[in-house]
Amino acid sequence: MTLGLETLDYVIFLIYFVIVSSYGYWVYKNKGKQTADSKDFFLAEGSLTWWAIGASIIASNISAEQFIGMSGQAFQLGIAISVYELLGGVALIIVAVYFLPMYLNNKIYTMPQFLSKRYNERLATIMAVFWLFLYIFVNLTSIIYLGALSLEKMTGFSFMPCAIFLTTFAVIITLGGMKVIGYTDVIQVVCLIFGGLATTYLALDLLSAKVGTGAGIMEGLGLIREKADSHLHMIFTPGQYQVHDGRGGFIDAYNQLPGIMMFIIGGQWVNNLNYFGCNQYMTQRALGADLNTARSGVLFAAFLKMMMPFIVVLPGLAAYVLFQENADTSIVNGITQNGIVKPDNAYPVLLNLLPVGLKGLAFAALTAAIVASLAGKANSISTIYVLDIHQKFFNKNLTEKQTVWTGRVAIVIAFIIALIVSPLLANFGQAFEYIQVYTGYISPGILSIFLLGFFWKKATANGALAAAVLSIALSAVIENLYPAFPFLNRMGVVFWICSAVHVAISLAQSKGQNQENAFEVRPEWFRVTPSFRMGAIAVVVTFSLIYWIFW
Repeated sequence: MTLGLETLDYVIFLIYFVIVSSYGYWVYKNKGKQTADSKDFFLAEGSLTWWAIGASIIASNISAEQFIGMSGQAFQLGIAISVYELLGGVALIIVAVYFLPMYLNNKIYTMPQFLSKRYNERLATIMAVFWLFLYIFVNLTSIIYLGALSLEKMTGFSFMPCAIFLTTFAVIITLGGMKVIGYTDVIQVVCLIFGGLATTYLALDLLSAKVGTGAGIMEGLGLIREKADSHLHMIFTPGQYQVHDGRGGFIDAYNQLPGIMMFIIGGQWVNNLNYFGCNQYMTQRALGADLNTARSGVLFAAFLKMMMPFIVVLPGLAAYVLFQENADTSIVNGITQNGIVKPDNAYPVLLNLLPVGLKGLAFAALTAAIVASLAGKANSISTIYVLDIHQKFFNKNLTEKQTVWTGRVAIVIAFIIALIVSPLLANFGQAFEYIQVYTGYISPGILSIFLLGFFWKKATANGALAAAVLSIALSAVIENLYPAFPFLNRMGVVFWICSAVHVAISLAQSKGQNQENAFEVRPEWFRVTPSFRMGAIAVVVTFSLIYWIFW
């Protein structure tokens, strides 16, 4: 395996860089206002089309955590890891039908703003601070870490130069505001999809050449079915098989994806509905648009989500078979680090086996995914800080120009912090698991707060605060007392307990009366167009078919 890119690879990447940067500059100069407008900077002021909204949601969602982390878990667990993408598509449909009308009809633009309007300022401030820590120290940091790790293995440069490059590129895109992010994300998504599919094609072709007769990708798919049957099940049972944990040991696959219970108890639903429905950097693209445009964009994102297993899961499966069959020493040596099998190394090691030129395309696709996701998350960090913290506690009289300037400063500071912290993630065995586990500490409480706040008029601020605090405390207690208890099941259990406590405290406090700040709910808000209904059915049928085939 040859580390580093050839001249042609760098030329292809440079073309991608110039196109994205030039288009971003053109959007900044020609679409919308040239004055410093905070709504334009944070929300693109309704100028994003449905396809830009959908593409931008996926660009922010699909990043190094999918390309590297999820491919690593495909190597580790198999096709079952696709549940995050497949159920994510279904969750986006639910968000489009039920969540978006509540946000848009109540003029909600940030998640803390929802908490402030529906509950009170105290809860909004507490959660705004928490979200900032979560987005910076878990989301932003993990993307920089995984992205730099993959670029390190592809280019031969050390970790920190790669991390600095990705951060700088993302800062350039982010400082242009949501409009630049939204429209450049269209290019980023096209690049990551075609580059990702090319990588999948070549991974399967390589598998055919190394393990089979060289007949092509169909033989490669057949070899996965033949050589990795344990990796072709969507549902696990306890003790079914042990997988590499990334730390030199093994772990029960059921602990990572606890079979049908993650649906019955609700852990996967909690994870996806919180991520796509209560998450600033997911909903922000749609919050500046009208309802029909926003729904169409989210439906488009749902269709794109259903494609992601072909892009991020199949390469991990191909790498697993190549590794198990000892078919290529460069893959075996690249995945094994100091005698420890590192699943996160699977995708970047595989990329180094691509031919010259295509390696540059894959490099551009991976960079597109990383930079787009970093930009989206950083813009959301800036939005929450400026609108929900800085304007409330430091300067209530910011001019439009000062608001945008403060937002840009917040972006740069957030990136600097994440860049400094990112190398510390090397101490964790499997980065995608790290993201899910620690995000899962608060996800149950947040989803409970939002669902009851939307649809139950008796929900009180004290009940919501109790749910938020209990979510973190109870998650920590369960993890420490019962470390073998699957974290997805833990999320489901914690959600139901938090919801019960939220309801109990609210009933005791409200004495059965509706709250003055309860949201109006109209049945007509949840009606959808025939075309949306057909698209939603197609997504649900696709999800069901895949589960039926690989049960």
